[in-house]
Amino acid sequence: MPTVRDAAYAIFRHFGVDALFGNPGSTELPMLQAMPDEIAYVLGLNEAVVVAMADGYAQATRRAALVNLHSAAGTGNGLGSLFTAYRGCAPLVITAGQQARSLLPQDPFLGAERATEFPRPYVKWAAEPLRAQDVPAALIRAFQIALTPPMGPVFVSIPVDDWDRECAMPSLPRLSLRTQPDPAGIADIAAMLDAARRPALVLGAGIARSGAWAQAIALAEKIGADVWAAPLTGREVFPETHPRFAGFLPGYEERLVQMLAAYDVVAVLGAPAFTWHAESQSLDWPATLQLALLSDDPHHLATLRSGVGVLGDVRAGVASLTTQVAQRAAPIAAARQAAAPATPALTPAYAMARIAALRPAGAIIVEEAPTARDALHDHLPITDEGGFYTTPAGGLGYSLPAAVGVARALPDRKLICLLGDGSAMYTSQGLWSAADQGANISFVILNNGGYAALNNFARRFGLDRLPGTTLEGLDFVALAAAHGVPARRVLETDELDAALRWSLEEQGPTLVEIRLA
Repeated sequence: MPTVRDAAYAIFRHFGVDALFGNPGSTELPMLQAMPDEIAYVLGLNEAVVVAMADGYAQATRRAALVNLHSAAGTGNGLGSLFTAYRGCAPLVITAGQQARSLLPQDPFLGAERATEFPRPYVKWAAEPLRAQDVPAALIRAFQIALTPPMGPVFVSIPVDDWDRECAMPSLPRLSLRTQPDPAGIADIAAMLDAARRPALVLGAGIARSGAWAQAIALAEKIGADVWAAPLTGREVFPETHPRFAGFLPGYEERLVQMLAAYDVVAVLGAPAFTWHAESQSLDWPATLQLALLSDDPHHLATLRSGVGVLGDVRAGVASLTTQVAQRAAPIAAARQAAAPATPALTPAYAMARIAALRPAGAIIVEEAPTARDALHDHLPITDEGGFYTTPAGGLGYSLPAAVGVARALPDRKLICLLGDGSAMYTSQGLWSAADQGANISFVILNNGGYAALNNFARRFGLDRLPGTTLEGLDFVALAAAHGVPARRVLETDELDAALRWSLEEQGPTLVEIRLA
């Protein structure tokens, strides 16, 4: 009979696993014995890096990524990245080591008490099988749940002595998991759009996750709708130089309502309605504004104040809408132009403009520089499908290791990872993994010497000064070198282009630290 380990690797191969993201510990060692050559071990130097690398890889491949964590301690280290993966609907199958079953009643060292409760509520499902021979069935169920829309992480705790136990090999299902939206609901949204005086589309990350980039363009062009990116969206949703692209909605209700007040029908596709960042003053929405929402996530539909909500695959729903709505003529504005700042200076705006001018065709932007977000929107437009990733949950430390995962999935595309100095320090160990993987990433650190985004946000609460927001003495060139990544520092404006060209033309990871004015 096969062992649990034999069955597990057969299951991993069946679900297309070609990499195991981990940081090994003693309770995981039997899992790694006789690991097949076709599955690469991708090492991260802490579990926050491991989970975020797997997240980027899963999103870029649209397959479930396999993660192995070290008992409760390793799971705890990875929880911040796990929260981000949950909010970003990344399909991760996370296995965690557990002490031997015979020791568990004695509160052993490295024993994970109530292991399945620890990662909740930020997993779709968690299990520790009662018998070793039940582990393969639990792993199959884990993959099925992780890949069922809305996708997301799952967790299986596996005692260290289970791997060598004999078990029966379960049958392996073949799954078709996309659900078609209700035709009557799609017809209702189509009728709303046809009757609209001035329609708008609000697009969220569900567009990217379902592969609906081309379908969204076709719908916007057919009905002449303005297109907005949903608040705090973590992926690309629409070409930002397209004449129909209107801009980015904020996570503040009073501003968002003002920006949408000119429309009578707003269709939200692949996003909630809406994601808020801070409390707003009580206000009335325009009585003439009708909302419709299409998503594969029932939690998104629960945010709908009124109107029509449809649950189902976003790409299929948008394609069906496009066939049903009437063609209409609408004024087309000139395409947005990303103009360079008038005065050269080492500002976020100038840095974004120069990156836009020098980036190679097809480059992917992975971003975690909150202070520079407006500058990125204004001067570094995203124009390609699969061309943008950022944290969907607000926690820092995601984008540096996630870029390593995306680079592994898409080795033929250059990645530009834009980081603030504060963000970069959360998971700087990911630089080692980038070097180890030979990831083709240009890391660009925008060093302003502090948590400037927090100072900006504090003004919303009437605060002028905050403690703990100054970061001094960080040397990112030395930090990169210590992890095996070549690096250069930019102190003057006339040094910027040469440093960026060097980084963008190199193969493998490089880092450019820009000391902002």
